[in-house]
Amino acid sequence: MGISDRQWTVKPAADSEKAAQLATELGIDRVLANLLVQRGVQTFEEARSFFRPRLEDLHDPFLMADMDKAVERVHEAIVKGQKILVYGDYDVDGTTAVALVYSFIRRFTQLVDFYIPDRYDEGYGLSYKGLDWASDNGVQLVITLDCGIKAIDKVEYARGKGIEVIICDHHLPENELPAAVAVLDPKREDCHYPFDDLCGCGVGFKLAQGYVKRYDLDPELLSPLLDLQVVSIASDLVSMTGENRILAHFGLKRLNENPRKGLLAMINLAKLEPGHINIDDIVFKIGPRINAAGRMESGRLAVELLTATDDQTAFRIGEQINDSNNERKSIDREITQEALEMVRSGNALETENVTIVYNPTWNKGVVGIVASRLVEAYYKPTVVLTKSNGFVTGSARSVQGFDLYASIESCADLLENFGGHVYAAGLTMKEENLEEFCRRMNRFVSGNITREELTPVVEIDGYLDFSQITPKFTRILKQFQPFGPGNSNPVFLTEDVYDAGNGRKVGAGGVHLKLDLMQESQPYRQIAAIGFNMADYYDYIKAGNPIDICYSIVENFYRGSSTIQLRLKDIREREDLI
Repeated sequence: MGISDRQWTVKPAADSEKAAQLATELGIDRVLANLLVQRGVQTFEEARSFFRPRLEDLHDPFLMADMDKAVERVHEAIVKGQKILVYGDYDVDGTTAVALVYSFIRRFTQLVDFYIPDRYDEGYGLSYKGLDWASDNGVQLVITLDCGIKAIDKVEYARGKGIEVIICDHHLPENELPAAVAVLDPKREDCHYPFDDLCGCGVGFKLAQGYVKRYDLDPELLSPLLDLQVVSIASDLVSMTGENRILAHFGLKRLNENPRKGLLAMINLAKLEPGHINIDDIVFKIGPRINAAGRMESGRLAVELLTATDDQTAFRIGEQINDSNNERKSIDREITQEALEMVRSGNALETENVTIVYNPTWNKGVVGIVASRLVEAYYKPTVVLTKSNGFVTGSARSVQGFDLYASIESCADLLENFGGHVYAAGLTMKEENLEEFCRRMNRFVSGNITREELTPVVEIDGYLDFSQITPKFTRILKQFQPFGPGNSNPVFLTEDVYDAGNGRKVGAGGVHLKLDLMQESQPYRQIAAIGFNMADYYDYIKAGNPIDICYSIVENFYRGSSTIQLRLKDIREREDLI
């Protein structure tokens, strides 16, 4: 089996006095109190806010720069009977944002339509083709969602056609903002909104919230929008803190109790348990299906699904999208294998400090997924490129701690366009710039990445004995949800455990490991565990050898019954730590 190549890092224990006081005041296990203090929750009042989020604690939308202008312009369009076009990107954040704002505005006017650009024909963001379509169809106001913050020329083009634009975005702006009627983006330097990590759908929600507040409407108008919010927050991997945590908490409640018809169709097609949907279900089951529409066919399908008003339409579109997702999985497996072989055989464009692979025939819709797979395999910043509309185009993914966006920005003069975040970005260039791009990327990464950033790390929140995993412990731990960046599912380390004898390989090709684990100090307590892609450990564990494990505790629902399971993050032989 050998030594795990991951570094295990146990977080320093929180302030012991504060943790002890919190444990006493809340009547909880010291381990749980330690987790709270690590997350910045230090007092009884803060713990109450953490465990009992309230919609009343959402910030005033008018704290966001230009919100007053945006709300008033939307109202003017509604009152004057002007045609509104809701325009958004083709990924989950973009399509949920468009569905949210479109369905909200539809309550006040029928003169509203939506537009999702074609990934292959138009690419990311506001497009000239989309604006021409708007002009041809008599649109007077375009609201962009999850895009537009860099669309200076496109907004000018729209103005020339008599179209005004409101931008709702969450990406980093450049020094100059587009000359739009309003630019809503909490990352604007001159915007003092208290929470700047909203997703694009979140900015759309704030626009709806602002409209409700300004015109003294029933706040209940916002409730049906919350299920879209949580799907976007989970899928876009924004931080699960502040407003996002409140919106995700109530979004999950809505998704489980009264989801819109399109999301219910997705829940059923993904064979999830209605009433027990969690963030992982969205990230791994619902989000990828919605994304598949834009990757394989058209993002417009996703919005049609998310705004469907009858069961039959929702299920018909849902099935179509589900088929697209199955096709996407097949294509992404095939391209991943080709990309891995390219690296192994020395045919990649670059493998020294950054992995760069290029094949002009690859499907543009899955290169981001393939980049993530290569990061898992080689743990380096990765760029996967293909060809589309005569340009080299692709996606980039990073490793923990390394700002990939900065490295791509350093090559801006070689690129036609680019955009994204610290850990994920997209880019387009002329083929003649490809060689120089690879050279400069490799140089930038080698000069800025540290050895620590190139070592995969398992961050462990604390030590735990199996005796501490009681019903009360798991019940309180469950209240730490929703989990996500900034509030991740805690990872625990338990030492000296072994399999009770029922260990087996599971999954297609037997790549996963299912175990019933016992701890040496308590040989009568067994806890089920699953280790994805850990079948290599099977022989060692089956021989009865002791191991140390790090894991998260998850709740499994199957046919109405709930069980606790350990989701293994890594395994080590006992001697690995000696």
